Amino acid sequence: MTRQAGPNVTWTETHQARTVAWNVGGRYVTIGIQLLLGLVMLPFNTRHLGASDYGLWMLAASFVAYFPVLDLGYGSAMERFVAHYRTHRNAAAISEIASTLVFVFAAIGVLAFTVICAIALNLGAWLDLDPSRARTGGIVMMLVGAQFAFGLPFAAYGAIVNGFQRQYLNAAVGAAVAITVAIVNVAVVLGGGGLIELVGAMTATRIIGFVAYRLNAYRVFPPLRIRLSFFRMTRLREVSRFSVYMLIQELSVKANYATDPIVIAAALSTSAVAVWTVAQRLGDVVLQLTNQLNLVLFPIVVDADSARRDDRLRDVLVQGTRLSLATTLPVAGSLALLAYPVVVGWTGTEFSAAASIVSILAMVVIIRVGTWTASTVLQGAGHHRLLSLSNLVTAVVNIGLSVVLVRTHGLPGVAFATLITVSIRALTVVFPVACTRCGLSLPQFAAAAVWPAAWPAVLALGGLALVRDSAGTSLGFAVLQGAMTGLVYAALFLGLAIGRRDRHRYLAKLRTMVRRPALEAA
Repeated sequence: MTRQAGPNVTWTETHQARTVAWNVGGRYVTIGIQLLLGLVMLPFNTRHLGASDYGLWMLAASFVAYFPVLDLGYGSAMERFVAHYRTHRNAAAISEIASTLVFVFAAIGVLAFTVICAIALNLGAWLDLDPSRARTGGIVMMLVGAQFAFGLPFAAYGAIVNGFQRQYLNAAVGAAVAITVAIVNVAVVLGGGGLIELVGAMTATRIIGFVAYRLNAYRVFPPLRIRLSFFRMTRLREVSRFSVYMLIQELSVKANYATDPIVIAAALSTSAVAVWTVAQRLGDVVLQLTNQLNLVLFPIVVDADSARRDDRLRDVLVQGTRLSLATTLPVAGSLALLAYPVVVGWTGTEFSAAASIVSILAMVVIIRVGTWTASTVLQGAGHHRLLSLSNLVTAVVNIGLSVVLVRTHGLPGVAFATLITVSIRALTVVFPVACTRCGLSLPQFAAAAVWPAAWPAVLALGGLALVRDSAGTSLGFAVLQGAMTGLVYAALFLGLAIGRRDRHRYLAKLRTMVRRPALEAA
């Protein structure tokens, strides 16, 4: 039963399975809308703006894309501390941390916008653009930078909503803003607006959308107060002791997965980078489609750790890993086996060399998604330092190994370098330490979490391997084969692998997910 501390005040979640379902479902809906709009709007904008203006827009945006790292890990840290103090029913601490970080983010935003303006004013000299193009590019960069700088303080409000396990509210705002921006985009372009008018209108729309995140925060937590008088250096130091490791982790992830094109360009050619990019895009799509469950588990882990509920942590580790593997194994495994028809059917024969890279990167996706629950347990239950430092070491080793293998094995060598390093980290650090933290042995964990998801994949993907050649180079037929493999896997997993007790448990959870979770103010 939900415990309350006054009228309309609740601190616990009565139907967590239902809330998790809404959070995951909300993320999938938002991702689906964004992917669909991206597929539609890219050719629309390139056709109406022209390659030159569209390229200038993407160039300006690419500079600003590096600035989100200036949140210094405080976004993830705030989500962690909101979940922690929610467990301890400490409303004052939440308001003090939120107030402190809102003003810290505002100061960082002002500093970032100043730097962006300096870059924008010198864009022509740095990139050898004519004065007209330099002026347009500079204005576009300032507009994109204004969106980032203005939105940074609102990240604190989004973290509050996530900390109270209401990610579906933020997902709804993201979906609504994406649709509205697309409508504004079409209206401005068809109305004869140029690049500056287009980016300006889209920036204004997104800035207005930031207000909705603030409204959501007050909706889930009405006692929230953002005041300069609530700024506390003690709170900043408290959060910083965690955020510094989140920053290390974020930088390590970027180094681990974003430096490969640089290594390839230096050792091979820009055409090789294009081939790699095709494979990486496919891997990223599979990662997004199969990893949404793990992205809503962090506040649940923090809640269980703060309440000293090791039994709940064990359940999260086992069930989260099992369901993550059950989601990604049939999808990523099918992509690995059908890489050639997927690549050729999507991009043409000129990028057929990407197929072998896709097969390797699909294995990387399986490792990343399969270990994400264990990583979340480490991050939220006191082992964030080890997690971040191991990620940093993995990134450094990955870069070094990529430099060596790209010269001996070409593009597959770079992919193998990533697969080798993330696999070693998973087997020697992430899984063993997470099991120890939750009071499980590795054999117990493997039997409960990995085996039920793995053996159906062996059978389903084995069957696909026997018939995959019939797909030829047809993308549609490859998708159909992958879908059939997924259905076979689902039948084996749900019908045989998980056993009657877990099957009944999942069905009971599904029944509670049908209704929308009641939104009670905290």
